[in-house]
Amino acid sequence: MVSAARAVGWAARLRGLDARLYQIAFQATLLGIGVVARDFTLRWEQMALAFAAGLATQVLWTRGLGLRRVGVLSALITCFGLSLLLRADSLWVHPLAAALALSAKFIVRVDGKHLFNPANLGVIIGIGLLPGAWVSPGQWGNDLAYAVWLVALGGIVTQRARRWDISWIFLAFWLGLVALRVACLGQPWAIWWHQLGSGALLLFAFFMISDPMTIPNRPSARALYALLVASIAFWWQFVLFQPNALMWALFLATPLVPLLDYWLPGQRFAWQQPASSPLPDKRLGDPAVG
Repeated sequence: MVSAARAVGWAARLRGLDARLYQIAFQATLLGIGVVARDFTLRWEQMALAFAAGLATQVLWTRGLGLRRVGVLSALITCFGLSLLLRADSLWVHPLAAALALSAKFIVRVDGKHLFNPANLGVIIGIGLLPGAWVSPGQWGNDLAYAVWLVALGGIVTQRARRWDISWIFLAFWLGLVALRVACLGQPWAIWWHQLGSGALLLFAFFMISDPMTIPNRPSARALYALLVASIAFWWQFVLFQPNALMWALFLATPLVPLLDYWLPGQRFAWQQPASSPLPDKRLGDPAVG
């Protein structure tokens, strides 16, 4: 009886933990697997500088703005995301991308929400503006075992963040579009299975587009947003034949989030909310929960 009560108590404590802690743990696991098992072309100095610059930027902005309830969890998530996705020839690309992306979280805000997903913005800054930077989706390979692990880990994270719906809707629509293309062109179905086993696709679906702070608040609006991102990505990759379709699609669709929140309003997400304040403070945008 005592052991059962302890188990219930531990389960309650785990449920009460900030979902960002789970995401950080999963990202760290994925990065470790990538470095050890997949031989990521990533130097430890790049990771160290990215984390140093990202955390310093977060602390400087929060102290400068006098925001007391802001921690560093979101900055850690951004730095892990950049380490997982971005590659560069030099040491300064990662820290600069991290600093600019996290600064944008405090500068580029609409109706109290930061507009861009910091990791996505950091990647776009890297590949779009900084020399010698690139994204290597092939680094994850297409081993279905890795894909299954990514789905499992990502599903837990997004469910704890209560925004799991956008991940599954995006994946269903994207894979549906690819299946339609395969059928229309008479291509082998191995192409579709290749997409299904793409670690990069699942990483994007479960750890980037599902960011609850930068997606629409209402479930129906999130569904529309997922369809839009998938459509842009499909057009970018299979019509324009350009690389990094998922990253660019999310970046291009992001400015529509405030419009969707206006047309289809819903309850705003907060990572942690005090009992005396059921909703975040819209005057400051409450970066403490972002």
